[in-house]
Amino acid sequence: MQRISTAETSSSGGGSQTLLRGLDVIEAVGEAPVALAELSERLGLAKSTTYRLATALVDRGYLAFTPRLGYRLGPKLLALGHLAQAQTDLIQVARAHIEALAASTDDTVHLGVLDDDQALYLDKIAGRRRINISSRVGDRHPLTSTGLGKALMLDHPADYWAARLQAEQRRDAEGGSGLWHGRMQGYVEAGHAFDLEENEDQIRCVAAPIRGAQGSIVGAISVSSAAQYMSDDRIAALSSDVRATAEAISRDLGWSDETGERRRAERLTAK
Repeated sequence: MQRISTAETSSSGGGSQTLLRGLDVIEAVGEAPVALAELSERLGLAKSTTYRLATALVDRGYLAFTPRLGYRLGPKLLALGHLAQAQTDLIQVARAHIEALAASTDDTVHLGVLDDDQALYLDKIAGRRRINISSRVGDRHPLTSTGLGKALMLDHPADYWAARLQAEQRRDAEGGSGLWHGRMQGYVEAGHAFDLEENEDQIRCVAAPIRGAQGSIVGAISVSSAAQYMSDDRIAALSSDVRATAEAISRDLGWSDETGERRRAERLTAK
């Protein structure tokens, strides 16, 4: 097994610098295989240095080499990726974030996922206000009448929305399916969704989706409170806080701005 020698480490500015350069090599081939010459140019390193780094990473399984194509991600990263996914539990990752959101808003925060065409509540942090929100961990709620459910559907096509609306036999409190679909389109553009007393009388909420490393929606969070504490102005003000918390959880799950931009470009291309 070939390893980078002590002399090479010293000449490149120390072990930490060599490590960072090795990570740069891995990131540089993340999208597609890269030939040595192009890899060297991307990194701004001499070909000999790039070759030594890449060869060491191939030996350890972090990279693989394909003739005429170049270097690509190796089997070791695939194995580590599966381990990282197994260790990344949505409830554990989200807990500190939703506790902070509940503390800053004084309202109840829910965490949920899409399961069997319903919103499954995984966690709940009770607010400080003297109101009763009847949800419980393990409850399942309709997608079309809950803020959490709507947030979970933001990436789904309109025909899925229509199917769920028909299956749940809702013509919602907002005034009919046409208006409901129009508001869903607005939620997609805004990146958050509302429940305007549709699921429970006198309860309103703001919800936003959580995205995983691939950019797809893997869950959602919501802030819920009595309508008297949820005026239109406060709902609008809370939206940015809820989205920011959802994005923080998403980043902890591996989502990035680059992933988001790529998915937006894909959606535009599909249209």
